[in-house]
Amino acid sequence: MENTEKTVEVLNDLIEINNDRADGFDKASKDLSEENIDLKAIFEKLSSASRTNVTELAGLVGRHGENPDTGNTILGSLHRAWIDIKASFGGDDRHSILAECERGEDAIKKAYKEALQENELGENIREVLLNQQQGINASHDAIKALRDAQAAL
Repeated sequence: MENTEKTVEVLNDLIEINNDRADGFDKASKDLSEENIDLKAIFEKLSSASRTNVTELAGLVGRHGENPDTGNTILGSLHRAWIDIKASFGGDDRHSILAECERGEDAIKKAYKEALQENELGENIREVLLNQQQGINASHDAIKALRDAQAAL
């Protein structure tokens, strides 16, 4: 038997961190210098993927008769503020941008891992989360590969 309250809490936590991720990639995309403009399409794609995840998660919350969260996490807001501060002191080189993006990807990977450890989730929800997790893991690996390639230069 599925615990509705716990399930909704898990889903809403994932909505918030996906909102963080989408906003983070939107911000990173807008702040790119001309020499890093090739990252814009990647960041926009990842932002869009998180917004799709949010829509899917919100639908699951709604099926439980609850309202989905629409905000962000405090840590996500702090992370974006840190990126602003870092950029104002010249931390806008390609490696630095990709390292910060990977740090954000690490956070969402951890959130999905923890969510999937909950025993209260129904199989249909677990299936959705596993599918989203696969996309997030692939995105993390792509960002990490770009960062590592930049570090090797």
